[in-house]
Amino acid sequence: MKRKINKRLFSTATLAILVTLLLTVAVCYNLLKKQILDDLRIYAKSMVYYLETDSDRVTEGDDIRQKMVSFEEELAGDDIRITVIAADGSAVYDSAVPAEKLTNHKNRPEVKDAFEAGEGKNIRKSDTLDKNTYYYAILLENGCVLRVAKDADSIYMLMEYAVPYLLVIVVCLVFICGVLAHYMAEGIMQPVKQIAENAENIDQVESYEEMKPFIDAIKRQHDDVLENAKLRQEFTANVSHELKTPLTAISGYSELIENGMVIDEGEIRRFCGEIHKSAGRLLTLINDVIRLSELDDSENSEILEPINLLDSARVCVGMLQINAEKHHVTLTAEGENTVIMATKQMVEEVLYNLCDNAIRYNRENGSVTVIVEDRLDTAILTVKDTGIGIPREHQERIFERFYRVDKSRSKSTGGTGLGLAIVKHILIKLDATISLRSEPGEGTEITVSFPAVRDAKFK
Repeated sequence: MKRKINKRLFSTATLAILVTLLLTVAVCYNLLKKQILDDLRIYAKSMVYYLETDSDRVTEGDDIRQKMVSFEEELAGDDIRITVIAADGSAVYDSAVPAEKLTNHKNRPEVKDAFEAGEGKNIRKSDTLDKNTYYYAILLENGCVLRVAKDADSIYMLMEYAVPYLLVIVVCLVFICGVLAHYMAEGIMQPVKQIAENAENIDQVESYEEMKPFIDAIKRQHDDVLENAKLRQEFTANVSHELKTPLTAISGYSELIENGMVIDEGEIRRFCGEIHKSAGRLLTLINDVIRLSELDDSENSEILEPINLLDSARVCVGMLQINAEKHHVTLTAEGENTVIMATKQMVEEVLYNLCDNAIRYNRENGSVTVIVEDRLDTAILTVKDTGIGIPREHQERIFERFYRVDKSRSKSTGGTGLGLAIVKHILIKLDATISLRSEPGEGTEITVSFPAVRDAKFK
């Protein structure tokens, strides 16, 4: 990464230098053109003053020719060419060649502009592109046009002259930019190096303002990784502990039977019953752990379909009716048809776990009511019970894995401590939300909000 930053800084600086130098040459050349034309204008006006002074005013072409010839010695030292053009476009006088050898100048742009507007100017390039000729023409009182011209190097020649100097400048600037790019890349990468070397103390990293969002993101990710590692460690420890209890019971009871330490047939049946009970609890726990792993897998996407929430609630109530009667709890379902996008298994797991908990932690002769409501684009599932309730300090944690409010009662009723964690993970996948309202001794009400589906067939 440092090499890429260094390379890009160096490339950007080099490109900027080259563009700046080229623009500078272009600007200087344009200023040179303006300066030459301004000088020619001043020179031409001086000549006009010389030709049209009151004491020696010229009125015809012959007078101009004679006056210019008499002034040739003074003009010999200048590199400016002077041409006088009559109204018909013929040359009256030229300081470079005999006037009779010149072609008609009436259609020359600068001459034409001078006849029409009083003055004109133009730049013509030579065929070899090494010279440009600058023209300035001005109309005289006698109807002739005085034109002055000067040759100057073209921009190509200027660049050719300047190339050696430009190369020296470019080499020096590129060297300086290379050194600066190196140190700038070092400065940019320094906080990143500090983060890599000292991720545990990322708050102590000295950085610049632009790095703060990056450092904050790294810090959040680092904290998330640590938190996930902690949760996985706790989960592993809890799974090991939960598995150990039924396995210990199975191992102990089976060892007693195997060694003939239990000979009473009634006791043997009781021990076999405990083994069966512990094996069932073990199997339930393993199934819940496997299901949680499936829900944790982000790549394990399930195909959703329209599901009638009320029908699913009635099916769940029917499945748990025997269990409710065993606990002397009345279980009912009511509401209106509403459709959500889910899978049959997901909906059954959510309903089963919520209703099973409501039955397990209820009072004798209590009740559990499942209510389904259709509220515009939201399907509301409410599971309300008259149970023992949940203390306020435990309400935020009941959806954590293996978290139990009353551990002794949970184990005695056969709970694994994973049911509500499974519910939470399923609802995340379905973009649903869950809320809880409970008071100790007054029961619990859990509300789930699903995105509803309109104009869908009931499943």
